[in-house]
Amino acid sequence: HQGGCHCGRVRFEVETGLSRVLACNCSICAKHGLLLSFVGAGQFKLLSGERELTDYQFNKKAIHHLFCRSCGVECFGRGTAPDGKEMVALNVRCLDGIDIGALQTTPFDGKSL
Repeated sequence: HQGGCHCGRVRFEVETGLSRVLACNCSICAKHGLLLSFVGAGQFKLLSGERELTDYQFNKKAIHHLFCRSCGVECFGRGTAPDGKEMVALNVRCLDGIDIGALQTTPFDGKSL
């Protein structure tokens, strides 16, 4: 899949089957309406816009929420899985040509973490 931010400055490609899409209720995901798919860092490639990204961290500062500084869209975040593996939290809403209504989402209680 390919995707990007609203203004097009940040573009990426990712290998994901979208079989598990999480609807997290943490404070940032709830306010942004994020739907997430987690992939290993090797499955994600930033094609353009690295200099356009700004980093936001909160709470335990475990995830780098990366936003386009021009349009404000968070296409993805970077963090580490419990086993230490580098992960990318992909905002599925930023993928090109995906019918969000056709996806099956799984609630995730990030609010309680």
